[in-house]
Amino acid sequence: MILPDGRMIGTVNDTIVVIGEESIKCSHIFVANPPSDMVEGRVHVSIPWHWIRSIGDVIVLRWFPPTPIPRDL
Repeated sequence: MILPDGRMIGTVNDTIVVIGEESIKCSHIFVANPPSDMVEGRVHVSIPWHWIRSIGDVIVLRWFPPTPIPRDL
């Protein structure tokens, strides 16, 4: 997964899929063990689907909060 500024945050570990009455959609993706300079304590990060710009061999985000992200937000 690539941040808007070109830094790599990690590999997608899991997804959240929401099943509605008329649709099925992904709401979030999870990144496990991001770099400690981006997320304090390397805690897993949940990325909302609407932050994603494109998906291919890599996932490119359109937005990500300023880093480092404190552990206790």
